[in-house]
This record gives sequence, structure tokens and C-alpha cells, in this order.
Amino acid sequence: MARDPIIKVTDLVCGYEGNRIIDGITFDVYPGEVFVILGGSGCGKSTLLKHMIGLYEPMEGRIEIDGLNMAGADETTRKNLFQKFGVMYQLGALFGSMTLRENVRVPLEAYTTLPSDAMDVIAKMKLGLVGLGDFLGHFPSEISGGMQKRAAIARAMALDPRILFLDEPSAGLDPVTSAELDELIVSLSRNLGITFVVVTHELPSIYSIADRVIMLDKRVKKIVAEGKPQQLRDESKDPWVRQFFNRAAHA
Repeated sequence: MARDPIIKVTDLVCGYEGNRIIDGITFDVYPGEVFVILGGSGCGKSTLLKHMIGLYEPMEGRIEIDGLNMAGADETTRKNLFQKFGVMYQLGALFGSMTLRENVRVPLEAYTTLPSDAMDVIAKMKLGLVGLGDFLGHFPSEISGGMQKRAAIARAMALDPRILFLDEPSAGLDPVTSAELDELIVSLSRNLGITFVVVTHELPSIYSIADRVIMLDKRVKKIVAEGKPQQLRDESKDPWVRQFFNRAAHA
């Protein structure tokens, strides 16, 4: 059964100071899937993510989220868009002077007029969803790196967004903690229907979480592969793509 995409990227060109890093890519992301953006260093993964969440304006092309065009949006439209998705940055980006409860309250205070006790209830619920219900009063410095990533995901979910963007969620984590985070991502996607857009180059995570991937290549500044990771590993006609998925050294 055909589904309408929740994100549409069309003929996107992006970069900085006139330097094109991504030169004309088109792809769709569908509701409820875990969609992974991958590729080698310098291919533009983080650049693409920053443009998708509205930190930068594209040089050309469109980024539509839930039917609204991110590029060139006016202030009202941008505020509406910012409530449709949450973002977990690579290092978590929690406020060190705030407890976990207070961190999760930040988007609620910025975008809603809920009473304080209601915000506390929501913060507790979101932290409970990521396994941190007993750590409401802890500061980020008092918990592990993996727990900080979980708390950042809880904060990203504060406004009940349909989409979560995660930038290198496994960065800096040991294999066991990384695998636990992968399980959480899959669980939230399957149980809550959240759409995930994940930037990563960690192959174990890619195989564990991805419903579909796109692979960027800095040599051509475009998408060179799209599909299920296992299928690309086994069936791609591009030797560089197979090398990536099989962790083979370049010839």
C-alpha cells in the first residue's frame, strides 16, 4: 500500500560559502521508518542533517516536512515545523546546570503554556520511556554517557514530535551501551510510530536499526546507494559501497 512521505527532499544543493558539499539529491522518508544517512568522512552527512532541521538554508532545492517547506519558511511556519520534530545532537547537548527533569522541560517551556506541574508529569513520562524514570533529579555530570544520550532523546520527544533526528547517537559509547541505545531506537519506532532520521557510520548500529539507508559519496557529492543495508552489502554493483558495508580496505 502506497504511503505519503513524511519528509521529501528534492534536488537539494547545500554547502557553505558557495562551496557545494551536496550537489542535487532527492529522497523521501516514510512515516514510522528508521532512515539512516551514512557515508565516509567528509561526505556531507552532518551538513545534510543541519539543513533538514533548518539550521542552514539550502543553496537550491526543497526540504518538506509533513508538507511544509523548510527552505525559506516564514517565522510562523518555522515555529510550526520545529514542533513536528526533535533533535538529539552528537554530544547530547544537555544543559549541565539543569537536572534531567529540567532539561526535558526546556522545549515545553519554549513552545507551550502548560502549567508547571503538567510539564513535570510530561518530563517524568518521557524520561521513563527511555529508562531514566529514577534519575529525574540527577545532573548530566552524575550519569553515564549512554544515559546522557537517552536523556537527550527524552528531551527531543518532549513535544510528542512525529520525527526524531539523531546525529551520531553511538559516538563515544562502548559496544554494549551502543547496542542498548539501538534497541531503544527500534523500540520507540515500533511502539510509538516515531520516524527516525539517523546520521551514523557505525556498521553494527546500521544493521541493527535501519529500515532503509542512503549513502553519500564526497567524490560525486551525491547519493550513490539507497536501500536496505544487508541488500546493499550483498548485492550492490558498486565496489566502493560493498567495501563500506563489508569494512574492506580500499584497493
